[in-house]
Amino acid sequence: MKKLRITVEGKSYEVLVETLETSAATATSARLPAATPVFTPPAPAARSASAPSGPGVVTCPLSGKVVTVDVKVGDTVTSEQPLMTIEAMKMNTYIYAPQGGKVTELLAKAGDSVEEGAVLVRLG
Repeated sequence: MKKLRITVEGKSYEVLVETLETSAATATSARLPAATPVFTPPAPAARSASAPSGPGVVTCPLSGKVVTVDVKVGDTVTSEQPLMTIEAMKMNTYIYAPQGGKVTELLAKAGDSVEEGAVLVRLG
């Protein structure tokens, strides 16, 4: 097994690749020059310790595009009520209220691109 890092659209992933060897493959690979890395992706950035969190803060679970915003400032929401929909890779992810409360701030609107960990909604 080989552990490799690949980068897709700027996001790095670590993968395990199993090497399958047969006598023909071994003979062929013995004649080929060793591969040299062309690009070494940067290490993933560590999340800041001061990232906003806590009760009443709803963050984005993944990078994507806001499709719908189902609440407005001043609305009273219940726990698990849908707040907005994020589209990533042609799939919709629904963002739910982690607790009941009043919407005090909306930090994203339909059409906005959002990053993983970004604050979307504040509840009071």
